[in-house]
Amino acid sequence: MNNNNLINELKNIALILSGIFCAGMGIHGFLLSSNFIDGGVTGISMLLSKVINVPLSYWIAITNFPFIFLGYKHLGKAFAIRSVFSILGLSIVLATVHFPDVTPDKLLTAVFGGIFIGAGIGLTIRGNAVLDGTEIVALLISKRSNLLKVSDIILIFNIVLFTFAIFFLGVEPALYSILTYMSAAKTLDFVVHGLEEFTAINIVSSKAQDVREAITGKLGRGVTIFKGVGGLSGLEQEILYCVVTKLEIGAVKTIIHDIDPEAFITLHRLIDVDGGIVTRKILH
Repeated sequence: MNNNNLINELKNIALILSGIFCAGMGIHGFLLSSNFIDGGVTGISMLLSKVINVPLSYWIAITNFPFIFLGYKHLGKAFAIRSVFSILGLSIVLATVHFPDVTPDKLLTAVFGGIFIGAGIGLTIRGNAVLDGTEIVALLISKRSNLLKVSDIILIFNIVLFTFAIFFLGVEPALYSILTYMSAAKTLDFVVHGLEEFTAINIVSSKAQDVREAITGKLGRGVTIFKGVGGLSGLEQEILYCVVTKLEIGAVKTIIHDIDPEAFITLHRLIDVDGGIVTRKILH
């Protein structure tokens, strides 16, 4: 293993350890005492620990390992090893570390419990591992289905889970648990993508060259030019394509509207970006 790989693995371990303790705080410091659960496989583990008198630390390991096996087969050995380390680490922390019960307030418990769990799962994902196997199975199912996306599968999974939660825990704890899941999901998204979440912008303008020069000059972003033909007019036109962070969307729109108020703009979020001017600027 060369120095770069070693440094990367140490970073992964640091992120995973941070994720384990964040998730542990969310579960023990907030949710357990209020009888709330999270979504996903973690939620299944918490529900089973309440229904069957077996400690949560055991259920976390038992329910996640089938998904780790799938990850090993489809996502690689290194991913599986890190994930085993993550899940066993969380199980050990839940069994041995004492976290203070922060607040009896149910709303604060649901929101902040979700924040800590979402942050923990997100940090672990950034460490190239998982604390919750739901995303693995959802990804694999979506690859084999033209009808369902990953988000659809996770939504269906959690609808079923919280339906059972209503039956076993009662309506009010189940509703607070849904709030916990929503809080965790938003926090997870923020931790994984952050403020530097990338967005692709397509611009169709009669003043494409002026727009391009303004974006590259004022924001320092690269712009790619495609040649297109208008579907109605049949005229040739230039289509600009650029990738910016979420915080720069407003600046780009302002530049475009100042130059050409009639410009046609479309935006779509990108899952990941690697290389190019965007990531070089972020790293710098």
